[in-house]
Amino acid sequence: MIWHRSSDTKKVDLIIFMGQSNMAGRGRAEEAPILPPGIAFEFKPISDPTRLYHLCEPFGVEENNFESGVSESNKTGSMVSSFALEYNKMTGQTIIGVSCSKGGTSIEQWQPEGSFLSDAISRYRTTEHWLLDNGYTIMNTFMVWCQGETDGDQGMTRLEYTLKLTTMIDAMIGAGIDRCYIVTIGNHRDHAERYQEIRAAQLDVCRQHNYAVLVSTEFEHMAASGLMTDEFHYSQQGYNMTGTDAGLHTAIDILARKKLNPDKAN
Repeated sequence: MIWHRSSDTKKVDLIIFMGQSNMAGRGRAEEAPILPPGIAFEFKPISDPTRLYHLCEPFGVEENNFESGVSESNKTGSMVSSFALEYNKMTGQTIIGVSCSKGGTSIEQWQPEGSFLSDAISRYRTTEHWLLDNGYTIMNTFMVWCQGETDGDQGMTRLEYTLKLTTMIDAMIGAGIDRCYIVTIGNHRDHAERYQEIRAAQLDVCRQHNYAVLVSTEFEHMAASGLMTDEFHYSQQGYNMTGTDAGLHTAIDILARKKLNPDKAN
């Protein structure tokens, strides 16, 4: 397998990874892939907005904003490294990743004017400004979203979740994000039907919203494959599989858009 460094290392894709615990990651960092140098970096707008760091797991572990509430101490290994490897393999693009996730959150907490979404927009803009100030050209800027188990546990309806997810995406697009790439949630390990309404809503949004794209449903199969570590979370193998799948399908969409818009070419 071959990974690529961009021929122009100052041309990058800016990605903000948002959601709850299965975006934050509850795996084992030592079982995640190690990225070759130079293909992906983490920017840390909360803990150190002065430089780029080699992207590795546990991704975002230091990015706790106690003022906004987007903070936790349970990030142990996520899908992000696998996503970055596959995305780079397909596109050749250097990735700048930004973490903004917190376990146990409802879509209610990610609405406009709330502290979580305001924090996400601030992290994105801080990163964007730093990159531009330091001579980088941002080719694509997008978010990857994985959230919904809390809303399923609380019995949120398909329609309500659809409306609130749409509102959140609209706010991020308004802030400058190009696309929202969605990783659907999986099944509750012990109650397979519990999250059906939320997953259906996420698929509805991907069908209906011009800027929302489905990139993975892999988590749906984890319970049956024995890759869950508790009722809600996955083994690192499960995160790796899902990250690879999401990175592949995100790259496919990016490359298709590049054919339609040659100005995005490297």
